Amino acid sequence: MKLARMIASAALAALISSAAIAEGTVGIAMPTKSSARWISDGNSMVEQFKAAGYETDLQYAEDDIPNQLAQIENMITKGVDVLVIAAIDGTTLSNALENASAAGIKVIAYDRLIRDSGNVDYYATFDNFKVGVQQANSLVAGLKDRFPDVKPWNVELFGGSPDDNNAFFFYNGAMSVLQPLIDAGDIAIVSGQMGMDKVGTLRWDGAVAQARMENLLSANYTDKPLHGALSPYDGLSIGILSALKGVGYGSGDMKMPIVTGQDAEVPSVKSMLAGEQYSTVFKDTRELARVTVGMVDAMLKGGEPEINDTSTYDNGVKVVPSYLLEPVSVDTSNWEKTLIGSGYYTADQIK
Repeated sequence: MKLARMIASAALAALISSAAIAEGTVGIAMPTKSSARWISDGNSMVEQFKAAGYETDLQYAEDDIPNQLAQIENMITKGVDVLVIAAIDGTTLSNALENASAAGIKVIAYDRLIRDSGNVDYYATFDNFKVGVQQANSLVAGLKDRFPDVKPWNVELFGGSPDDNNAFFFYNGAMSVLQPLIDAGDIAIVSGQMGMDKVGTLRWDGAVAQARMENLLSANYTDKPLHGALSPYDGLSIGILSALKGVGYGSGDMKMPIVTGQDAEVPSVKSMLAGEQYSTVFKDTRELARVTVGMVDAMLKGGEPEINDTSTYDNGVKVVPSYLLEPVSVDTSNWEKTLIGSGYYTADQIK
């Protein structure tokens, strides 16, 4: 009798333990570990999904499209309940998502819109147009502050990866601020290079941005100064700054041009404090993870995920219901309150 009670207790304990982790399994496909922000995204999601009772399968594809496709197909084969995908190329996943749909697997596009597929259930991201607006506003504020007696300001434009839908929102948001100033003659794009087909940077590669800036400087700025560069991402900003410092900007009487950024990565925050990069845009990946976990939890429990946008993100097949988070522009005036005060970084990480 005692043995039977022990067996029953063990069985009950196993059942309770199983129920505690039986919410489901989430496959998380991230693009690369080469950017600190994607590592932070992955870690935040694993932590928050675990706290909500979900198992996770987190994979990084190192910016290799076939690798990401193979990882997603493997997650489908293993029977995950939901896929959370930050796509390397948002146009390459249609077949994989058809397979996911056939298997009854829900799909959330994470921060990068998945295009050309009707099998995307929701999209969790930041207000990407607003990111571009904030970058341009910061660029203009910096130009006014550092070069108050100059007109026109000589500026060059950098865009993100043309296969990332967000890159167009960043660029268009920025140009909504800059184009009127260009038209008024307050800003001059000396190289004439405008539009994502001219200024895009494939795979968000900082080395490509550095090489392009070096070419722009040698072709257009041997007899005039550059005053600013619109950069949509910190990894590009660091490359751009390397090119600028390579020809003497930031030393002697050559003032450092105003260079923007995004993602508040540690090297760029340190660069801001050193008087090099002017600003960045902070996107709290913990909040994006929270929203994503909430979407998954609602879907798997038969509810409706919280969304706040049903018109912006047309992926070519459908308008994907979305939740947009607020980005925060950061410079030397508010970095400590925003990044340290929120607990995103510790002071030791920056200093």
